[in-house]
Amino acid sequence: MTDFKTKTDINSRRRVKNNNSEQQLMDIGKIPPQAIELEEAVLGAVMLEQNAINIVIDILKPESFYKDANARIFTAAKKLFSLNHPVDILTITQELKRTGELEIVGGAYYITQLTNRVASSANVEHHARIVAQKYIAREIIRTSTDNIRDAYEESTDCFDLLDTAERNLFAISQVSTKKDVVHASTIIKEAVDELEQKQLCKPGTFGVPSGLTALDRITSGWQKSDLVIIAARPAMGKTALVLTMARNAAVEFKRPTAVFSLEMSSLQLISRLISSETEINGNQFKKVSSENLLTDAEWERINNKTVPIANSPLFIDDTPGMSIFELRAKARRLKENHDIQLIIIDYLQLMKGDRDRNWNGNREQEIAEISRSLKSLAKELNVPVIALSQLSRAVETRGGDKRPVLSDLRESGAIEQDADIVMFIHRPEYYNITQDSEGNSTIGKGELIIAKHRNGPIDSAYVQYIASQTKFCDIDDFSTMTFEEKLSNLTPNTSFINPSTDDDQPF
Repeated sequence: MTDFKTKTDINSRRRVKNNNSEQQLMDIGKIPPQAIELEEAVLGAVMLEQNAINIVIDILKPESFYKDANARIFTAAKKLFSLNHPVDILTITQELKRTGELEIVGGAYYITQLTNRVASSANVEHHARIVAQKYIAREIIRTSTDNIRDAYEESTDCFDLLDTAERNLFAISQVSTKKDVVHASTIIKEAVDELEQKQLCKPGTFGVPSGLTALDRITSGWQKSDLVIIAARPAMGKTALVLTMARNAAVEFKRPTAVFSLEMSSLQLISRLISSETEINGNQFKKVSSENLLTDAEWERINNKTVPIANSPLFIDDTPGMSIFELRAKARRLKENHDIQLIIIDYLQLMKGDRDRNWNGNREQEIAEISRSLKSLAKELNVPVIALSQLSRAVETRGGDKRPVLSDLRESGAIEQDADIVMFIHRPEYYNITQDSEGNSTIGKGELIIAKHRNGPIDSAYVQYIASQTKFCDIDDFSTMTFEEKLSNLTPNTSFINPSTDDDQPF
């Protein structure tokens, strides 16, 4: 009896000692976030009821499971689901046996025991989301650990490290922010609410207004989640047009606007804005010196007219050679901190694609990836994204009035495919065409040709171009014309569709 009691005390002391050792290990280190019991409950529900796999298949993936055996079992279930085979104890056992992983996961006994973990699949979605959250937490820890390790390396470029860190965190956020299927009734309610809001707005102001009356009448302002491509030949006035629209949106309508300029510096852009705002010839700013002074009146105009721009929610980034990942990271921060409502990129062909991918010199594929990413960015942030693009030289070799067409878009047909609106800038005087077919002067006149409009009419808007101030503005007499008057003023080659009378207009 004494010997037995002694042995019991010794075993008890050993258990206490082991527990203390385990506690010390827990105090020293940390176990990654996990929910093993919930993983087993999810797998048990999947094998217990057939509809459970339909619920969790969009929430979880094999790597979401912390325990390797559970990940392998879920992989087998996913394989059966993709083949439209039943998912139960027998089929999963057979699939694991076929792949040689049955014994690795613990044999048929472990698979059978999983169904005892849960009585039904009633809470399987809730359990699956907790498992997914644990996986996201582990991924954040993993990427953070990698960033810390790389940061200590002397050979690591800090800007590459920033790009990698933001890209990895964005990839994790994409996993956690996948949208669920929404019932039509919910979407109808949102659409009706939007129509009610439109009724309270003046024409052309529901979206982000460009400030150009003729253009806003066609587009009703730039719409949320739209990708707008504005294309033209060099020196046609692309930057001048978007700078005019950015100024109008930010100053006149107080819409936070971001301009990413890959071609011109921020100082050059602001100088253009000062010239257009003060109506002082831009060339005069270049010639300013101790011998060529600005007058007191001009200085007064500069001091007074620049105040609205300085107080407007206009943000400019002139980082050269920006990649699509850098742009997306900056745009997301601007949206979070300043609620950006319009993004302008000048211009698309100067951007870089994924630096981790080897394009093998295929610029067309890289441009296609950038175009898709810009459309994705517009949808993610729910703001219009305007990107400038170059046109090919085919426009200049063409005879006639040299009006551009969609096939003139340079380097990638994906631009035309991804864009919601494709608009061309056409100024006949650029090609020394000083009169139209009816003998009217084309000097200082610009035509904004909407060649593709996914959610509206194909049309043209006519504007005034002031070269000395590098800006576009309304043609007053044109903005007050009726539709019939506009039609009578169009050139024979102009495509002009009246949305109120043409119900067959393709969007």
